[in-house]
Amino acid sequence: MDKNIHVDNLHDKSYAQPSFDGTMDMNKNDKKVIQTLVTNGCVDYKGNIADKRTTGGWKASPFIIVNEVAERLAFFAVAVSMVAYLVFEMHQSLPDAATHVNDWIGAAYVLTLLGAFLADAYFGRFLTIIIFSCIYFVGMILLTLSASIDSLRPPQCTARPCIPATKGQTAFLYGALYLIALGTGGIKPCVSTFGADQFDESDKKESQKKYAFFNWFFFAINMGALLGITLLVYVQQEKGWTWGFAVPTAAMFASIVILVAGFTKYRYQKPMGSAFTRFVQVIVVSVRNHFRGVVVTHESELYEIKTKQSDIFGARKLPHTKQYRFLDKAAVVTDTEIITKNKWRLCTVTQVEEFKSFIRILPIWASTIALSISFAQLSTFFLTQANIMDRKIAPNLTIPAGSVPVFTALNGLLLVPVYEKFIVPYLRSKTGHQRGITSLQRIGVGLFVSIFALMSAALVERMRRQNSNPTSLSIFWLFPQFFLVGTAEVFSYVGQLEFFYDEATDGTRSISSALFLSEIGIGSWLSSAIVKIVESATGGVEKGWLRNNLNKSKLDYFYWILTGINAVNFLVYLVIAWRYKGKNGERGTVRDESMVFELADSNDTGEFRGMAS
Repeated sequence: MDKNIHVDNLHDKSYAQPSFDGTMDMNKNDKKVIQTLVTNGCVDYKGNIADKRTTGGWKASPFIIVNEVAERLAFFAVAVSMVAYLVFEMHQSLPDAATHVNDWIGAAYVLTLLGAFLADAYFGRFLTIIIFSCIYFVGMILLTLSASIDSLRPPQCTARPCIPATKGQTAFLYGALYLIALGTGGIKPCVSTFGADQFDESDKKESQKKYAFFNWFFFAINMGALLGITLLVYVQQEKGWTWGFAVPTAAMFASIVILVAGFTKYRYQKPMGSAFTRFVQVIVVSVRNHFRGVVVTHESELYEIKTKQSDIFGARKLPHTKQYRFLDKAAVVTDTEIITKNKWRLCTVTQVEEFKSFIRILPIWASTIALSISFAQLSTFFLTQANIMDRKIAPNLTIPAGSVPVFTALNGLLLVPVYEKFIVPYLRSKTGHQRGITSLQRIGVGLFVSIFALMSAALVERMRRQNSNPTSLSIFWLFPQFFLVGTAEVFSYVGQLEFFYDEATDGTRSISSALFLSEIGIGSWLSSAIVKIVESATGGVEKGWLRNNLNKSKLDYFYWILTGINAVNFLVYLVIAWRYKGKNGERGTVRDESMVFELADSNDTGEFRGMAS
């Protein structure tokens, strides 16, 4: 047998396919070769089935992790500075600037749905990352030009009211920002899943390393954030806005170079077609059959192709589940003499189950959006508080306001290694779960901590506002709220990465990752909406709770509203997580990878993956 098995052979039905069952009759030498090949359908850069000895794993992951550090450095350097830039350079009011930054961040993360669609349907994850990184880079260049060319900004404010920016100046700036948002939308849903693709989940050693990758990927995000909100904010403060944006532009270019450098080491999943199209097909066929009076009486009536693989390119078959039985009508053969390949007329069980898997995660997704409203405060009102407090830590050393979120980033950098090295082994010894606690439990911990994060913010802001000299209070009074938000993020973000990747099917992993990320965008938009509602309901920017002058505002009241939202959301999440039924149909379950291999030993097809609570 040829050791270099080409990807084109994957769909040759006369060929015994090693990528899924590994039970074909072969001589001993061929078996040794097959054992080194991945079983998840990934190929190398030449189009051959990827070999574990030369591709993927920690040979490829460092390029992806360092790429994430560089890209996040650029994003956070812009994000933490943008409210100040809009207020002081573009002469916008504080509430308007906070709203515009929230809207921009919201767009960046909601656009992840577009990036995921293009990756799964047309380009694949690697090429999608490269294309949108280039778009991102162009946006960074335009942003740097906005800061460096005087005609692209209003004249310096010498007397109130300041001269506002013209429509052309505003349009140029927003054009740059939304190119960055578009680039972010294409990159973010693909990077984490592309990294996870480097680990074969049917290989016990690689599967365990995959979960370590998720933790170190989050570590990379925080490392990039730390550098962005310390080093680059310092550059901006000392050298001006031009240098403040030029350096992250160079970092973005470096991120592209770093990712391309690992080209020969990666494992690639080929595009599997549009999952959204398959979802619509299931809905259309099930509704049509329902109105025709079709009734599902037995599972054996449901249609599935007879080959080892499913009819979704590169995806494994999925077992039938009893949830959402209405959708099963899409797989009912209405004419036994005519089996059509038209998916608008008849769907397979796997296609129906793919849609069911997507529907299952929607309640979990919806019940974690409130957490993103809290995260939105990190780049808006938390920074505004820091800007008017005493930031001196030595007679000649002042912390830049934009660097205060370092408290959050340091938390992530310190807690991830501690969690991975000490907490996970301890919890594993108590619970027997491979990851110590399930991903749903980890998300729940993050949601619970977020309640106290906003409570702390409200109490500190009340104390600051009632102080006879509010500006004399040390910046370190803000440490608890930043630290607690960072703790909530460490638990919830990585838990969500694990959950949305594991509960996705082979053909929906980018979309599932994008769905998770989109909640960050929706949370930012909801934060903007709440700001506008509170502003208009309490008297506007002159007399309301949220004014241009924070010392005359009642920001603590706003924080109490968010605290209440987080508390109610946590209770809702508990109910939804308890009722959640995973792929095996058991309540409150999430994947435990240790069960995958036990199941594989007793299932000679190796197609289905086990789960345990």
